[in-house]
This record gives sequence, C-alpha cells and structure tokens, in this order.
Amino acid sequence: MSLIFAIASRRLTGNGILRCAFALVALFVAGQISSAQETNAAVSPSTNASPAITNFVAGTNALLTVAAEPTPALTLSDTNDLMAAVLADPGNISQLRATLEDAKHLRLMRQPQTAEPILVNLLNSGSPDVIQQSALLELALVAQDENNLVRAEQIYAQFVARWPSDKRAPEIFLHQGQLFRQMGLNSLAFAKFYSVMTAALAVKNDQLDYYQKLVLDAQMEIAETHYQSGRFTEAADFYSRLLKQNNPALNHAELQFRLIRSLQASGNQEETAAQATDFLNRFPNSPNQPEVRFCLAVALKELGRNSESLQQVLALLKEEKVQSKDHPEVWAYWQERTGNEIANQLYREGDYPKALDIYLSLEQLDRTTAWQLPLRYQIGMTYERLLQPQLAMQSYSNIVSRQTDLGTNASPGLKAMVDMANWRIGFLKWQGNADNVNKALSTPPENTPEKTASTKPAPSTTAIP
Repeated sequence: MSLIFAIASRRLTGNGILRCAFALVALFVAGQISSAQETNAAVSPSTNASPAITNFVAGTNALLTVAAEPTPALTLSDTNDLMAAVLADPGNISQLRATLEDAKHLRLMRQPQTAEPILVNLLNSGSPDVIQQSALLELALVAQDENNLVRAEQIYAQFVARWPSDKRAPEIFLHQGQLFRQMGLNSLAFAKFYSVMTAALAVKNDQLDYYQKLVLDAQMEIAETHYQSGRFTEAADFYSRLLKQNNPALNHAELQFRLIRSLQASGNQEETAAQATDFLNRFPNSPNQPEVRFCLAVALKELGRNSESLQQVLALLKEEKVQSKDHPEVWAYWQERTGNEIANQLYREGDYPKALDIYLSLEQLDRTTAWQLPLRYQIGMTYERLLQPQLAMQSYSNIVSRQTDLGTNASPGLKAMVDMANWRIGFLKWQGNADNVNKALSTPPENTPEKTASTKPAPSTTAIP
C-alpha cells in the first residue's frame, strides 16, 4: 500500500510540475504575442460599416454642433484587473488586450471610424468584464472625438448602470457633467458634478489623494458652470471658497484668475481691483497676466481712478518682449484691446490728454496698415479736440500717404478711412482760412495822424462876452 501511495504521489507531483511548466510557456508566448501586436502601429482599417451595438449602446443620429472639448482617458487604470484576468486565461486575455490597445492607438491617431468597429466587436464577442469595461470607455471617447456628445453620454450612463460600484465611477460622473455643460444642460451638469463628490466618499480605495483631487476638480467645474451660465456672483463665491482651502493640489494662480473674471463680470469693481493687484504681485510671470491687467485697468476706470487706470494701460503696452515671447499673439491681443477700450472711454469723457498718451503708445504695437489707419485717424481727432489743427492735419496726411499700401483688396472700411482723412484735411484748411478772415474783420482799423488832425474840431472865434 505504501508503495502504491508513493507511486501515486510521485505521479501527482510530476503532473503538477508539468502543468506549471506548460503555464509558464503559455505566459511567455502570450507576452511575446502581446508585445508584437502593441508595437505594430499599422492596423488594417475595416472597410465594412460598423455593426450596430445591440448589447450595450443605443446608437443615435442626433449630432450636435457644439464643439466638444478634448477629454482625456480615465486616470484610474485597470492594470491590476487585467493582470488577474491574464493569469486566469493567459492566451485569450492577452489577445483581447492587444486588440483593445490597437483600437486605442487608432483613436489617438484620429481614426475613430476605424477604431469603432474593433471596439464594437470586443463588446459583442462575450469577452470578460474587464475587457468590456475598457472597450466601452474607449467607445465613449470615440463618440466624443466624433463630436457625438449625446452618444458619449449614453455610453457613460450604460457603464455606470452596469457597473455602479466600479472605482472609476466618480471620474465618469465628472466627464458626464462636462458633456452636459457642453450641450447646454447645466442643471444636469450640476447634478453630475455633485454626484462626483458623493461617489468619491462611498468608494473604498487606497488612492485617497486621487479622489480628493477629483472632488476639487468637481468643485472647480461647478464654479465654471455657474460662470458660463451667467451666474457670476455664485461663480465668484465658489472660487473664493476654493481659494481659502490650503490644499497644495489646487492651482491657486488659475483659481484667482477665474475669481477675478467672475468678480468683474458681476460688477464688483472694488474687489476686482484688489484681487487683480494681488494677483500681479504674486504671479508676475503668469500667462494670464495681460488679461488680469486689463481687468484691473477697467476696474480702476469704472471706479473713477483714471490716473491709476492709465498707469496700468501704459505698463501693459510697455511690457518687455521677454514676457510675451511665449504667447506673443495673446499679449498683442490684450495690449491692443486694453489700450483701445480705455483710450476710447477717456476720449468720450473729454480727457483728451490721457487718451492721446494711450493712442500714441498703441501706435508702436502694430505697423500694419489695417491697424495704423484707424489709429492715426483717432489721433487726428484727438489733436482737433486739443485745438492743434496742424498736428491733426499731419496725422490725416499720414493716412492719405499710405493709400497706395492698401492695394486692390482693401476693405471698404479702410478705403472710407482715407476718404474721411481727405475730408478732414479740407475742412481744417477751410476752417483755418475762415478763422483768419473773421479775425481780420473783427480787428478795428488803426487811426492815421492826418485823419486825426482833420477830425479835430476848429477853435471857436466867437468873443467871450
């Protein structure tokens, strides 16, 4: 009996070792196949129309014209789940995973029509849940790339309905809220953003920092949705509360910038000026600096502090090129807009010297004809208000001299600008001649000595009695 037990035991042990050897070989072969397919960038595109997704996603033809913002893939990965599935069935899972990576690669290469049928086949092939989950999320991103926001929303909703306890549910709620906001459904967007915070508290996961950041992102999205809805006071309140959180994960520069925009849009100019001044002192190298300085200049102007507003405008216009080398077009836009708006306000209010200072500084920003002609005309009008007709005519003459630079494709507005400059020159000349004539007529003639002697009364010769 002991001999039989020993033989059986050795046979069982040998079979176990043999099975382990086969499993290791299968894992090695599967890994080689997966690596080869992952590195293969060329995937033959499908020429057949993609089949309908009957099991998971209801197709829709409601294409929206709203431009979809690019949404990144979910931050939490399914690497652990996939590894567990690979160990359970190495050959099949590795093949499915390679197919999934091919579809993802095609989506990133802006080939959604080729990626979609691959993902649909994965969903309808009876693959394990871990593969179907990843394929469904990839399909939602494909729908977003095609600007089919309704379909993307449906796919996310079906994912949450089938796997409500998935650890990626809070992030999916965040994407759903962003999609609803893009579609103009702000009430549904608010509901999804608040669902992010509720779901993040309920999820049991060791990635606490990730979920805390996700909650902060949801709060940011709530504030931004208020801003885009025109509820500027509520947006400012949310941004202000977020700034009070001493959380290193927050981008304080971006938060304060959005707070400044909300405050100005709500009409709170006093707080706008205070926050903008603080921002410029704390973040002098921020890419949002030109817009913040614009907000500060406008706020100071609304508060009646014209001299301070002028200083901010001139500081922006004279900003060193080192600051604007990264985004020169952004700096040029805010320099031109800030100077133009503040100068025009000063001109309308009759503060011509300050308006002229800004106009002359704006002249150095852009040498193109389309910018120079309207600006020179406004400079000429300002000189007229300052009773400097000669300087005004010089400005108008500069416009006329650049008529040849317009070419044949000049806009009607620029051609009209030249005609108006010619008319102003003729008017100023006529006005100058008229002033000279009026001055000559209003001056009394000087008395000559002969006329004075002849007009003296003759002495009386009558004797005094």
